[in-house]
Amino acid sequence: MVEETFTKRYKPLDSFGEQLEFALKYDGLNLLIISELFEKVKEVEITNYIKSKPNSKYARRIWFLYEFMTKRRLPIDDLSQGNYEYLLEPEKYYTGVSSKVKRQRLYYNMLGNDAFCPIVRRTDIIKEKEDKKLSQQCKKRVAKYSAGLLKRAVSYLYSKETKSSFELERIKADATRTERFVEMLKEAEKDDYCEKNKLIEAQNMIVDKRFAARDYRKVQNYVGETTFIGKERIHFVCPKPSDIKELMNGLIKANRQMSTDATPPVVQAAVTGYGFVFLHPFEDGNGRIHRFLIHNILSMREFVPKGLVFPVSAVMLNNEQEYNNSLEAFSKQVVTHLNYIVREDGEMTVKGDTIKWYKFIDMTKQVESLYQFVDDTIENELIKELEYLERYDRTKRNLKEIIDMPDRKIDLFLRFCSQNNGRISDKKRKEYFGFLSSSEIRKMETLIKKDYMTEGGNND
Repeated sequence: MVEETFTKRYKPLDSFGEQLEFALKYDGLNLLIISELFEKVKEVEITNYIKSKPNSKYARRIWFLYEFMTKRRLPIDDLSQGNYEYLLEPEKYYTGVSSKVKRQRLYYNMLGNDAFCPIVRRTDIIKEKEDKKLSQQCKKRVAKYSAGLLKRAVSYLYSKETKSSFELERIKADATRTERFVEMLKEAEKDDYCEKNKLIEAQNMIVDKRFAARDYRKVQNYVGETTFIGKERIHFVCPKPSDIKELMNGLIKANRQMSTDATPPVVQAAVTGYGFVFLHPFEDGNGRIHRFLIHNILSMREFVPKGLVFPVSAVMLNNEQEYNNSLEAFSKQVVTHLNYIVREDGEMTVKGDTIKWYKFIDMTKQVESLYQFVDDTIENELIKELEYLERYDRTKRNLKEIIDMPDRKIDLFLRFCSQNNGRISDKKRKEYFGFLSSSEIRKMETLIKKDYMTEGGNND
Protein backbone atom coordinates (compact mmCIF):
# COMPACT_ATOMS: atom_id res chain seq x y z
CA MET A 1 0.00 0.00 0.00
CA VAL A 2 1.26 3.48 -0.89
CA GLU A 3 0.47 6.36 1.45
CA GLU A 4 0.74 9.92 0.14
CA THR A 5 0.56 13.20 2.05
CA PHE A 6 -0.60 16.41 0.32
CA THR A 7 -0.14 19.99 1.48
CA LYS A 8 -3.16 22.25 2.08
CA ARG A 9 -2.92 23.83 -1.36
CA TYR A 10 -3.97 20.50 -2.87
CA LYS A 11 -7.13 20.29 -0.78
CA PRO A 12 -10.17 20.24 -3.09
CA LEU A 13 -13.46 21.97 -2.44
CA ASP A 14 -16.19 19.91 -0.78
CA SER A 15 -18.36 19.60 -3.89
CA PHE A 16 -18.82 16.21 -5.54
CA GLY A 17 -17.20 17.36 -8.77
CA GLU A 18 -14.10 18.78 -7.09
CA GLN A 19 -13.65 15.68 -4.95
CA LEU A 20 -13.97 13.38 -7.98
CA GLU A 21 -11.56 15.53 -9.97
CA PHE A 22 -8.99 15.21 -7.17
CA ALA A 23 -9.44 11.43 -7.18
CA LEU A 24 -8.92 11.22 -10.95
CA LYS A 25 -5.75 13.32 -10.70
CA TYR A 26 -4.08 11.44 -7.88
CA ASP A 27 -5.78 8.06 -7.43
CA GLY A 28 -6.47 7.08 -11.02
CA LEU A 29 -9.59 5.73 -12.65
CA ASN A 30 -11.84 3.18 -10.97
CA LEU A 31 -14.85 2.76 -13.23
CA LEU A 32 -16.80 0.64 -10.77
CA ILE A 33 -16.55 3.18 -7.96
CA ILE A 34 -17.37 6.02 -10.33
CA SER A 35 -20.45 4.18 -11.59
CA GLU A 36 -21.57 3.74 -7.97
CA LEU A 37 -21.05 7.46 -7.30
CA PHE A 38 -23.03 8.45 -10.38
CA GLU A 39 -26.01 6.52 -8.99
CA LYS A 40 -25.91 8.65 -5.82
CA VAL A 41 -25.13 12.17 -7.10
CA LYS A 42 -27.85 14.53 -8.22
CA GLU A 43 -27.79 15.38 -11.90
CA VAL A 44 -27.96 19.11 -11.19
CA GLU A 45 -24.87 18.90 -8.99
CA ILE A 46 -22.69 17.32 -11.63
CA THR A 47 -24.15 19.59 -14.32
CA ASN A 48 -23.22 22.71 -12.34
CA TYR A 49 -19.68 21.41 -11.75
CA ILE A 50 -19.10 20.77 -15.47
CA LYS A 51 -20.55 24.14 -16.49
CA SER A 52 -18.24 25.87 -13.99
CA LYS A 53 -15.13 24.67 -15.85
CA PRO A 54 -16.18 23.35 -19.30
CA ASN A 55 -12.65 23.41 -20.72
CA SER A 56 -11.06 21.42 -17.89
CA LYS A 57 -9.89 18.03 -19.15
CA TYR A 58 -11.00 16.41 -15.89
CA ALA A 59 -14.45 17.97 -16.06
CA ARG A 60 -14.78 16.78 -19.65
CA ARG A 61 -13.75 13.26 -18.67
CA ILE A 62 -16.27 13.19 -15.82
CA TRP A 63 -18.95 14.57 -18.16
CA PHE A 64 -18.25 11.86 -20.74
CA LEU A 65 -18.11 9.07 -18.14
CA TYR A 66 -21.41 10.16 -16.61
CA GLU A 67 -23.25 9.95 -19.93
CA PHE A 68 -21.33 6.81 -20.97
CA MET A 69 -22.21 4.93 -17.79
CA THR A 70 -25.70 6.19 -17.01
CA LYS A 71 -26.85 6.56 -20.63
CA ARG A 72 -28.39 9.87 -19.57
CA ARG A 73 -27.61 13.08 -21.46
CA LEU A 74 -26.84 16.11 -19.32
CA PRO A 75 -28.41 19.49 -20.22
CA ILE A 76 -25.11 20.88 -21.51
CA ASP A 77 -24.35 22.08 -25.04
CA ASP A 78 -21.63 20.34 -27.06
CA LEU A 79 -18.21 21.98 -26.85
CA SER A 80 -17.30 23.87 -30.00
CA GLN A 81 -13.69 24.81 -29.27
CA GLY A 82 -10.60 23.66 -27.40
CA ASN A 83 -7.99 20.96 -27.89
CA TYR A 84 -8.94 17.30 -27.83
CA GLU A 85 -7.77 15.33 -24.78
CA TYR A 86 -7.40 11.57 -24.30
CA LEU A 87 -10.00 9.97 -22.05
CA LEU A 88 -7.29 7.69 -20.63
CA GLU A 89 -3.71 8.93 -20.25
CA PRO A 90 -1.70 6.52 -22.47
CA GLU A 91 1.30 6.76 -20.16
CA LYS A 92 -0.79 5.39 -17.26
CA TYR A 93 -3.15 2.91 -18.93
CA TYR A 94 -3.24 0.45 -21.82
CA THR A 95 -5.44 2.03 -24.44
CA GLY A 96 -7.29 1.11 -27.61
CA VAL A 97 -7.66 2.84 -30.96
CA SER A 98 -8.68 6.48 -30.46
CA SER A 99 -11.96 7.81 -31.81
CA LYS A 100 -13.18 11.39 -31.59
CA VAL A 101 -16.02 12.33 -29.26
CA LYS A 102 -17.04 15.77 -30.49
CA ARG A 103 -19.45 16.50 -27.65
CA GLN A 104 -16.73 16.65 -24.95
CA ARG A 105 -13.81 17.06 -27.39
CA LEU A 106 -12.16 13.88 -26.18
CA TYR A 107 -10.42 10.92 -27.78
CA TYR A 108 -12.18 7.76 -26.60
CA ASN A 109 -9.35 5.25 -26.16
CA MET A 110 -10.52 2.65 -23.65
CA LEU A 111 -9.92 -1.06 -24.30
CA GLY A 112 -13.62 -1.87 -24.15
CA ASN A 113 -17.05 -0.40 -24.73
CA ASP A 114 -20.23 0.42 -22.82
CA ALA A 115 -21.09 -3.29 -22.47
CA PHE A 116 -17.68 -4.54 -21.27
CA CYS A 117 -15.05 -1.97 -20.31
CA PRO A 118 -11.94 -3.28 -18.51
CA ILE A 119 -9.09 -1.13 -17.22
CA VAL A 120 -5.41 -2.17 -17.26
CA ARG A 121 -2.83 0.05 -15.60
CA ARG A 122 0.79 0.31 -16.72
CA THR A 123 2.60 -1.07 -13.68
CA ASP A 124 6.30 -1.66 -13.06
CA ILE A 125 5.66 -5.43 -13.06
CA ILE A 126 4.14 -5.33 -16.55
CA LYS A 127 6.77 -2.91 -17.86
CA GLU A 128 9.56 -5.23 -16.68
CA LYS A 129 8.00 -8.12 -18.65
CA GLU A 130 7.45 -5.98 -21.74
CA ASP A 131 11.08 -4.85 -21.67
CA LYS A 132 12.14 -8.52 -21.89
CA LYS A 133 10.49 -8.75 -25.35
CA LEU A 134 9.20 -12.22 -24.53
CA SER A 135 7.88 -13.02 -28.00
CA GLN A 136 11.22 -12.28 -29.68
CA GLN A 137 13.03 -14.16 -26.93
CA CYS A 138 10.84 -17.23 -27.45
CA LYS A 139 11.24 -17.25 -31.23
CA LYS A 140 15.01 -16.83 -30.94
CA ARG A 141 15.35 -19.71 -28.51
CA VAL A 142 13.11 -22.06 -30.44
CA ALA A 143 14.91 -21.32 -33.73
CA LYS A 144 18.02 -23.22 -32.63
CA TYR A 145 16.18 -26.56 -32.53
CA SER A 146 15.64 -28.77 -35.57
CA ALA A 147 12.26 -29.03 -37.29
CA GLY A 148 12.06 -32.73 -36.44
CA LEU A 149 12.69 -32.17 -32.76
CA LEU A 150 10.15 -29.33 -32.65
CA LYS A 151 7.55 -31.56 -34.26
CA ARG A 152 8.04 -34.20 -31.58
CA ALA A 153 7.98 -31.55 -28.85
CA VAL A 154 4.73 -30.06 -30.10
CA SER A 155 3.06 -33.46 -30.12
CA TYR A 156 4.00 -33.95 -26.47
CA LEU A 157 3.11 -30.36 -25.48
CA TYR A 158 -0.42 -30.71 -26.89
CA SER A 159 -1.01 -33.65 -24.57
CA LYS A 160 0.67 -31.95 -21.61
CA GLU A 161 -1.33 -28.74 -22.03
CA THR A 162 -4.58 -30.70 -22.28
CA LYS A 163 -3.83 -32.78 -19.17
CA SER A 164 -2.83 -29.68 -17.17
CA SER A 165 -5.92 -27.70 -18.20
CA PHE A 166 -8.23 -30.49 -17.01
CA GLU A 167 -6.23 -31.02 -13.81
CA LEU A 168 -6.61 -27.36 -12.84
CA GLU A 169 -10.33 -28.08 -12.51
CA ARG A 170 -9.78 -31.44 -10.79
CA ILE A 171 -11.28 -33.20 -13.81
CA LYS A 172 -10.08 -36.58 -15.03
CA ALA A 173 -10.56 -36.36 -18.78
CA ASP A 174 -11.50 -39.47 -20.71
CA ALA A 175 -9.72 -40.33 -23.94
CA THR A 176 -12.40 -38.78 -26.15
CA ARG A 177 -12.42 -35.37 -24.46
CA THR A 178 -8.63 -35.36 -24.29
CA GLU A 179 -8.42 -36.02 -28.02
CA ARG A 180 -10.97 -33.29 -28.73
CA PHE A 181 -9.10 -30.72 -26.64
CA VAL A 182 -5.85 -31.58 -28.42
CA GLU A 183 -7.58 -31.11 -31.78
CA MET A 184 -8.92 -27.75 -30.61
CA LEU A 185 -5.42 -26.63 -29.56
CA LYS A 186 -4.20 -27.51 -33.05
CA GLU A 187 -6.80 -25.09 -34.45
CA ALA A 188 -5.75 -22.25 -32.12
CA GLU A 189 -3.58 -20.51 -34.72
CA LYS A 190 -6.06 -20.87 -37.58
CA ASP A 191 -9.22 -19.05 -36.50
CA ASP A 192 -10.49 -16.46 -34.01
CA TYR A 193 -12.53 -18.36 -31.44
CA CYS A 194 -13.82 -15.30 -29.58
CA GLU A 195 -17.10 -15.30 -31.50
CA LYS A 196 -20.36 -16.68 -30.16
CA ASN A 197 -20.71 -19.60 -32.59
CA LYS A 198 -17.06 -20.60 -32.24
CA LEU A 199 -17.25 -20.46 -28.44
CA ILE A 200 -20.30 -22.74 -28.45
CA GLU A 201 -18.48 -25.06 -30.83
CA ALA A 202 -15.48 -25.13 -28.48
CA GLN A 203 -17.69 -25.83 -25.47
CA ASN A 204 -19.38 -28.72 -27.28
CA MET A 205 -16.00 -30.26 -28.10
CA ILE A 206 -14.66 -30.41 -24.54
CA VAL A 207 -17.63 -31.27 -22.32
CA ASP A 208 -19.77 -34.36 -21.91
CA LYS A 209 -22.26 -34.30 -24.77
CA ARG A 210 -25.13 -34.28 -22.23
CA PHE A 211 -23.98 -30.81 -21.13
CA ALA A 212 -23.27 -29.39 -24.58
CA ALA A 213 -24.65 -25.84 -24.94
CA ARG A 214 -26.74 -24.48 -27.77
CA ASP A 215 -26.63 -20.93 -26.45
CA TYR A 216 -25.39 -18.99 -23.44
CA ARG A 217 -26.66 -20.30 -20.12
CA LYS A 218 -30.19 -19.57 -18.91
CA VAL A 219 -29.56 -20.39 -15.25
CA GLN A 220 -27.76 -18.61 -12.42
CA ASN A 221 -24.50 -20.38 -11.70
CA TYR A 222 -21.71 -19.92 -9.19
CA VAL A 223 -18.44 -21.46 -8.07
CA GLY A 224 -18.52 -22.99 -4.60
CA GLU A 225 -18.05 -26.04 -2.44
CA THR A 226 -20.20 -27.94 0.03
CA THR A 227 -18.92 -27.72 3.61
CA PHE A 228 -18.94 -30.58 6.12
CA ILE A 229 -22.21 -29.27 7.58
CA GLY A 230 -23.89 -29.41 4.20
CA LYS A 231 -23.89 -25.69 3.39
CA GLU A 232 -22.45 -24.05 0.31
CA ARG A 233 -19.30 -21.94 0.62
CA ILE A 234 -19.49 -19.51 -2.31
CA HIS A 235 -16.24 -18.55 -4.04
CA PHE A 236 -17.64 -16.67 -7.02
CA VAL A 237 -21.05 -15.45 -8.12
CA CYS A 238 -21.44 -15.35 -11.90
CA PRO A 239 -23.42 -12.69 -13.80
CA LYS A 240 -27.16 -13.06 -14.04
CA PRO A 241 -28.35 -15.02 -17.10
CA SER A 242 -30.26 -11.93 -18.24
CA ASP A 243 -26.97 -9.97 -18.38
CA ILE A 244 -24.87 -12.54 -20.23
CA LYS A 245 -25.79 -11.59 -23.80
CA GLU A 246 -24.89 -7.92 -23.31
CA LEU A 247 -21.67 -8.68 -21.46
CA MET A 248 -20.52 -11.32 -23.95
CA ASN A 249 -21.32 -9.06 -26.91
CA GLY A 250 -19.18 -6.42 -25.22
CA LEU A 251 -16.33 -8.89 -24.57
CA ILE A 252 -16.35 -10.13 -28.17
CA LYS A 253 -16.41 -6.57 -29.50
CA ALA A 254 -13.55 -5.53 -27.19
CA ASN A 255 -11.46 -8.54 -28.25
CA ARG A 256 -12.03 -7.76 -31.90
CA GLN A 257 -10.92 -4.17 -31.34
CA MET A 258 -7.81 -5.19 -29.39
CA SER A 259 -6.86 -7.54 -32.24
CA THR A 260 -6.64 -4.66 -34.67
CA ASP A 261 -4.82 -2.04 -32.60
CA ALA A 262 -1.54 -1.76 -30.71
CA THR A 263 -2.72 -3.61 -27.61
CA PRO A 264 0.09 -6.03 -26.62
CA PRO A 265 -0.90 -9.67 -27.27
CA VAL A 266 -0.47 -10.73 -23.63
CA VAL A 267 -2.69 -7.85 -22.47
CA GLN A 268 -5.36 -8.86 -24.98
CA ALA A 269 -5.07 -12.55 -24.01
CA ALA A 270 -5.44 -11.73 -20.31
CA VAL A 271 -8.38 -9.32 -20.76
CA THR A 272 -10.28 -11.68 -23.05
CA GLY A 273 -9.30 -14.97 -21.41
CA TYR A 274 -9.94 -13.90 -17.84
CA GLY A 275 -12.90 -11.78 -18.91
CA PHE A 276 -14.49 -14.88 -20.39
CA VAL A 277 -14.14 -16.97 -17.23
CA PHE A 278 -15.45 -14.12 -15.08
CA LEU A 279 -18.55 -13.87 -17.28
CA HIS A 280 -18.97 -17.68 -17.18
CA PRO A 281 -21.36 -17.86 -20.15
CA PHE A 282 -21.82 -21.65 -20.07
CA GLU A 283 -22.83 -24.11 -17.40
CA ASP A 284 -19.73 -26.24 -18.00
CA GLY A 285 -16.33 -25.86 -19.68
CA ASN A 286 -15.68 -22.19 -18.91
CA GLY A 287 -12.27 -22.70 -17.28
CA ARG A 288 -10.87 -24.79 -20.11
CA ILE A 289 -12.17 -22.36 -22.74
CA HIS A 290 -10.67 -19.47 -20.77
CA ARG A 291 -7.23 -21.07 -21.01
CA PHE A 292 -7.79 -22.09 -24.63
CA LEU A 293 -8.61 -18.47 -25.53
CA ILE A 294 -5.21 -17.44 -24.15
CA HIS A 295 -3.59 -19.89 -26.62
CA ASN A 296 -5.88 -18.75 -29.41
CA ILE A 297 -5.04 -15.06 -29.01
CA LEU A 298 -1.28 -15.53 -28.54
CA SER A 299 -1.24 -17.73 -31.66
CA MET A 300 -3.44 -15.44 -33.77
CA ARG A 301 -1.31 -12.42 -32.79
CA GLU A 302 1.83 -14.44 -33.72
CA PHE A 303 3.30 -14.01 -30.26
CA VAL A 304 4.08 -17.74 -30.33
CA PRO A 305 6.20 -19.31 -33.09
CA LYS A 306 3.99 -20.81 -35.78
CA GLY A 307 2.93 -24.37 -35.05
CA LEU A 308 3.98 -24.23 -31.39
CA VAL A 309 1.72 -24.49 -28.34
CA PHE A 310 2.69 -22.89 -25.03
CA PRO A 311 2.31 -25.25 -22.03
CA VAL A 312 0.93 -22.26 -20.08
CA SER A 313 -1.63 -24.39 -18.21
CA ALA A 314 1.23 -26.55 -16.94
CA VAL A 315 2.86 -23.42 -15.53
CA MET A 316 -0.44 -22.37 -13.97
CA LEU A 317 -0.72 -25.84 -12.43
CA ASN A 318 2.83 -25.63 -11.08
CA ASN A 319 2.04 -22.16 -9.68
CA GLU A 320 -1.53 -22.91 -8.67
CA GLN A 321 -1.60 -20.45 -5.77
CA GLU A 322 -0.64 -17.54 -8.02
CA TYR A 323 -3.19 -18.69 -10.59
CA ASN A 324 -5.88 -18.83 -7.90
CA ASN A 325 -4.80 -15.39 -6.70
CA SER A 326 -5.27 -14.01 -10.22
CA LEU A 327 -8.84 -15.32 -10.23
CA GLU A 328 -9.64 -14.32 -6.67
CA ALA A 329 -8.42 -10.75 -7.18
CA PHE A 330 -11.78 -10.29 -8.91
CA SER A 331 -14.00 -13.07 -7.56
CA LYS A 332 -13.55 -12.24 -3.88
CA GLN A 333 -14.62 -8.63 -4.20
CA VAL A 334 -17.72 -9.66 -6.17
CA VAL A 335 -18.86 -12.21 -3.57
CA THR A 336 -18.59 -9.74 -0.70
CA HIS A 337 -20.69 -7.07 -2.40
CA LEU A 338 -23.54 -8.99 -4.03
CA ASN A 339 -26.84 -9.86 -2.40
CA TYR A 340 -27.74 -13.49 -3.09
CA ILE A 341 -29.46 -16.48 -1.52
CA VAL A 342 -28.81 -20.20 -2.03
CA ARG A 343 -31.66 -22.65 -1.51
CA GLU A 344 -31.29 -26.11 0.00
CA ASP A 345 -31.24 -27.66 -3.47
CA GLY A 346 -28.28 -25.45 -4.45
CA GLU A 347 -30.26 -23.03 -6.64
CA MET A 348 -29.01 -19.44 -6.34
CA THR A 349 -30.92 -16.19 -6.72
CA VAL A 350 -29.03 -12.89 -7.10
CA LYS A 351 -30.89 -9.73 -6.11
CA GLY A 352 -30.58 -6.24 -7.49
CA ASP A 353 -28.83 -4.76 -10.52
CA THR A 354 -25.37 -6.36 -10.61
CA ILE A 355 -24.16 -6.01 -14.19
CA LYS A 356 -21.78 -3.16 -13.36
CA TRP A 357 -19.59 -5.53 -11.32
CA TYR A 358 -18.75 -7.48 -14.48
CA LYS A 359 -18.80 -4.58 -16.91
CA PHE A 360 -16.17 -2.39 -15.22
CA ILE A 361 -13.29 -4.66 -14.14
CA ASP A 362 -9.77 -3.52 -13.28
CA MET A 363 -7.80 -6.37 -14.88
CA THR A 364 -4.29 -5.18 -14.01
CA LYS A 365 -3.66 -8.13 -11.67
CA GLN A 366 -4.73 -10.65 -14.31
CA VAL A 367 -2.39 -9.09 -16.90
CA GLU A 368 0.51 -9.12 -14.43
CA SER A 369 -0.12 -12.79 -13.66
CA LEU A 370 -0.38 -13.88 -17.29
CA TYR A 371 2.87 -12.08 -18.12
CA GLN A 372 4.51 -14.03 -15.30
CA PHE A 373 3.05 -17.32 -16.54
CA VAL A 374 4.21 -16.60 -20.11
CA ASP A 375 7.70 -15.63 -18.93
CA ASP A 376 7.94 -18.79 -16.83
CA THR A 377 6.69 -20.87 -19.78
CA ILE A 378 9.45 -19.55 -22.02
CA GLU A 379 12.25 -19.58 -19.43
CA ASN A 380 11.45 -22.95 -17.91
CA GLU A 381 8.60 -25.16 -19.11
CA LEU A 382 8.98 -24.85 -22.88
CA ILE A 383 12.76 -24.77 -23.04
CA LYS A 384 12.98 -27.57 -20.48
CA GLU A 385 10.98 -29.86 -22.76
CA LEU A 386 13.04 -28.95 -25.82
CA GLU A 387 16.32 -29.41 -23.97
CA TYR A 388 15.10 -32.74 -22.62
CA LEU A 389 14.30 -34.05 -26.09
CA GLU A 390 17.62 -32.79 -27.42
CA ARG A 391 19.46 -34.48 -24.54
CA TYR A 392 17.47 -37.67 -25.06
CA ASP A 393 18.40 -37.78 -28.75
CA ARG A 394 22.06 -37.09 -28.00
CA THR A 395 22.17 -39.82 -25.36
CA LYS A 396 20.60 -42.31 -27.76
CA ARG A 397 23.19 -41.52 -30.42
CA ASN A 398 26.03 -42.00 -27.94
CA LEU A 399 24.56 -45.27 -26.65
CA LYS A 400 24.48 -46.57 -30.23
CA GLU A 401 28.22 -46.00 -30.43
CA ILE A 402 28.65 -48.42 -27.53
CA ILE A 403 26.32 -50.99 -29.08
CA ASP A 404 24.14 -50.56 -32.13
CA MET A 405 20.83 -51.78 -30.67
CA PRO A 406 17.38 -51.14 -32.20
CA ASP A 407 15.74 -47.84 -31.12
CA ARG A 408 13.07 -49.70 -29.17
CA LYS A 409 15.71 -51.46 -27.07
CA ILE A 410 17.63 -48.24 -26.40
CA ASP A 411 14.44 -46.44 -25.38
CA LEU A 412 13.66 -49.28 -22.98
CA PHE A 413 17.17 -49.28 -21.50
CA LEU A 414 17.02 -45.49 -21.00
CA ARG A 415 13.64 -45.70 -19.32
CA PHE A 416 14.66 -48.48 -16.93
CA CYS A 417 17.84 -46.62 -15.94
CA SER A 418 16.10 -43.29 -15.42
CA GLN A 419 13.59 -45.03 -13.14
CA ASN A 420 16.41 -46.56 -11.04
CA ASN A 421 18.86 -43.67 -10.48
CA GLY A 422 20.89 -44.38 -13.61
CA ARG A 423 21.29 -48.12 -13.16
CA ILE A 424 19.44 -51.06 -14.63
CA SER A 425 18.23 -53.59 -12.09
CA ASP A 426 19.45 -57.17 -12.18
CA LYS A 427 15.90 -58.35 -12.83
CA LYS A 428 15.38 -56.04 -15.82
CA ARG A 429 18.84 -56.88 -17.19
CA LYS A 430 18.20 -60.63 -17.10
CA GLU A 431 14.68 -60.26 -18.52
CA TYR A 432 15.40 -57.82 -21.37
CA PHE A 433 19.18 -57.34 -21.86
CA GLY A 434 20.85 -60.68 -21.27
CA PHE A 435 22.73 -60.23 -24.55
CA LEU A 436 24.77 -57.29 -23.13
CA SER A 437 28.15 -57.82 -21.46
CA SER A 438 28.95 -56.40 -18.02
CA SER A 439 31.41 -53.99 -19.65
CA GLU A 440 28.77 -52.70 -22.06
CA ILE A 441 26.27 -52.29 -19.22
CA ARG A 442 28.78 -50.25 -17.16
CA LYS A 443 29.63 -47.99 -20.10
CA MET A 444 25.96 -47.40 -20.91
CA GLU A 445 25.04 -46.65 -17.28
CA THR A 446 27.99 -44.25 -16.93
CA LEU A 447 26.96 -42.44 -20.11
CA ILE A 448 23.33 -42.13 -18.99
CA LYS A 449 24.34 -40.75 -15.58
CA LYS A 450 26.74 -38.26 -17.13
CA ASP A 451 24.83 -37.05 -20.20
CA TYR A 452 21.20 -37.72 -19.33
CA MET A 453 20.59 -37.83 -15.59
CA THR A 454 22.66 -34.85 -14.43
CA GLU A 455 21.23 -32.05 -16.57
CA GLY A 456 17.76 -31.85 -15.00
CA GLY A 457 14.58 -31.92 -16.99
CA ASN A 458 11.87 -34.49 -17.27
CA ASN A 459 13.40 -37.95 -17.32
CA ASP A 460 10.17 -39.89 -16.82
